[in-house]
Amino acid sequence: MYNNVGERMSTVVFADLHIHTVYSSDSLIQPKHLVDMLVAHNFIKVAAVTDHDSVRACKATIALASAYSDILIIPGVEISTTAGDMIILGTEELPPKPWSPQEVSDYAKSIDAVSIIAHPYRIYGMGDIARTIKADAIEILNGNSTAAANQQAKQMAKEEKLPGTAGSDAHQISELFNVYNQIQTDLNIDSILHAIRKGLITTKNSEK
Repeated sequence: MYNNVGERMSTVVFADLHIHTVYSSDSLIQPKHLVDMLVAHNFIKVAAVTDHDSVRACKATIALASAYSDILIIPGVEISTTAGDMIILGTEELPPKPWSPQEVSDYAKSIDAVSIIAHPYRIYGMGDIARTIKADAIEILNGNSTAAANQQAKQMAKEEKLPGTAGSDAHQISELFNVYNQIQTDLNIDSILHAIRKGLITTKNSEK
């Protein structure tokens, strides 16, 4: 976005970057419910669909959101790697197996997607192994993790000089948007992924 003298103006989007739909066996959120919640929310208008080892919800959710010019769905997936969970943002396809952490990261890079270490200090997280993976970011604020686990993740991201992201990790409607990201970017997927890589992102807890 530019002003009337051609200078680029900073814009901001608010996004939840870790959400599960009914295409994850442990989630109750229908794609339509997710879109309806984005419509109803007063400022969070971007959501990443990151089902467990499945991209089946992405196209349907994107289609539902296409009716609204201010809403954006980022296609993605949460992969159960051999060492722990990783998120890929910007894909409607699964990476080829085997799903080792570095191979998943390399796949994301090859398609200009973003790889994120999910909740490293919680169950199904990879803990300190994450330090050996060339990922784009670390999830430092997970809505289903303890404050201590999130603090450990935040410290690791700082030490590894990687951007930190937030995701509700919602599996039911009441969990949606309990944490979110403020991203300095335009409302399109490529710009958002670029901003995450550049660290133009701030994580936030929702006020209850």
